[in-house]
Amino acid sequence: MKIAVSELIVRFMERLGIGRVFGMPGAHILPVYDRLYDSKIGSILVKHEQGAAFMACGYARASGKIGACITTAGPGATNLVTGIANAFAEKLPVLVITGETSTYIFGKGGLQESSGEGGAIDQALLFGGITCYHRIVERTDYLAQVLKQATKILLAPDSGPVLLSFPYNVQKELVDEDILDSIRFAPDAQPICNRFAASADMARMITAARHPVIVAGHGCFLAGADEQLRTLSLQRNIPVATTLKAKGLIDENSPLALGSLGITSDGEAFRHIAERADLVIFLGASFNERTSHLWDARLLQGKEIVQVDHDGDQLEKVFIADLAIHGDIRAVLNDVLLHIGDAAGEGSDAASPRRDAPMPAHFAVVARFLDAVVAKFPDGAQIFDDNIILAQTYLKASPKHRYFPNTGVSSLGHAIPAALGARCSVAAPTFAILGDGGFQMCCMELMTAVNYRIPLNVVMINNGTLGLIRKNQFQLYHERYIDCDFVNPDYALLARSFGIAHWRVETVDDVERLFASADLTGGINLIEIVWDKNVFPAYKSDR
Repeated sequence: MKIAVSELIVRFMERLGIGRVFGMPGAHILPVYDRLYDSKIGSILVKHEQGAAFMACGYARASGKIGACITTAGPGATNLVTGIANAFAEKLPVLVITGETSTYIFGKGGLQESSGEGGAIDQALLFGGITCYHRIVERTDYLAQVLKQATKILLAPDSGPVLLSFPYNVQKELVDEDILDSIRFAPDAQPICNRFAASADMARMITAARHPVIVAGHGCFLAGADEQLRTLSLQRNIPVATTLKAKGLIDENSPLALGSLGITSDGEAFRHIAERADLVIFLGASFNERTSHLWDARLLQGKEIVQVDHDGDQLEKVFIADLAIHGDIRAVLNDVLLHIGDAAGEGSDAASPRRDAPMPAHFAVVARFLDAVVAKFPDGAQIFDDNIILAQTYLKASPKHRYFPNTGVSSLGHAIPAALGARCSVAAPTFAILGDGGFQMCCMELMTAVNYRIPLNVVMINNGTLGLIRKNQFQLYHERYIDCDFVNPDYALLARSFGIAHWRVETVDDVERLFASADLTGGINLIEIVWDKNVFPAYKSDR
């Protein structure tokens, strides 16, 4: 039976298990939108295409499933760039569908054309560096192969964004509906490697060490190795530090939790590793600029190093390891636990009790707010955070409280749309934390939440400045402030115009009233935390 390509695209998304698609229609993509009308896939109309890309990212991060966004040609596609770059940096499975002008006008100056012909924007060149696969599908005779390749990448362990652009006339062409039957909609089987001997070596190094430390990264989340990590930590009394993206992998109220290792943290994990550790075990951690304290040599100096990662490109990318294991982290840890078994000895020396983070008065309000989130929602919440610095120090996360820092390309305007996308896939209390500068780049997506009645709590730090820029100009540029300060609107009136609740928080007592009165589960709230623009974190970012 013959069906239109537009219908095949929708069926393709259905077969991929996509439940929501975020986007904005335009003339060149309307055939696909028309087929979405009868589909079980829910469509979300955004206010800006960048928001659609960030929502697809948030959906993928929170659910572990494929996120999807859809736009028209020209500016519809170009507005996606930052969000797609973020998906690429985060290795998120995001399917991007865009429209294109009809092939018979390529090179003739068609409205919003991006074919690269005749001086038109070259969409393939534009997205080439920020997608794992991209095609303008000009003909249907190779459509099956394009969809196979897209599927393979989207379902791979190391995934990333895939962009498929369909000219308007191609969307209307007829193809055999059984094209999809030739596609494998399941991940390819991963090769089994001989990791058992390497795991035995790792077990011997752990039992021989007096002060081992684990640095657990996001790869542990991806591998589902949280239970094995906690078992190893408890069995051998090994303290655990996490990267920013793995925050909450181990309960940060545990005596074995060193907190988050990173230049914007309180420094507890750095001090413990630098001063006490004789063995550092990296599990799915890339040791990037933030985590490594700008690659400070003191962290690894004079220590044995074990690195385990399923991504071979990460092994010894930054440092030379005494033992590097390329394999599934969960499987490797299971092997290590088998090898250790009832090995003699009582495990490593106990970690020093973790000291509470310093608490200057001006940080107390945010610290109390983050404590209240954990206490109010013991069964779990999800937090998308563009600010990062405060939560890295003061949020005591746990496996139930999923923390999603704005890593990737670290774009302003990320938290609100990403949190919206996540809330569409996971029905948990959801918070988006960001500054007032970032808020003004994405606040229009609050109306998307209103339109679809998506519960969301937006926590905005109101200090009337781009805080990181002002901090750097204070610390590094002799207080020569330029283009960092601005005037804010009346956020109470803004919230009222959106039809959402507004809460102004200036004191710890205000935090208590907020959590006693606000509907933080089913409502849409703008929570404005007032902050002194001349209060800065102590760390310096001079690279």
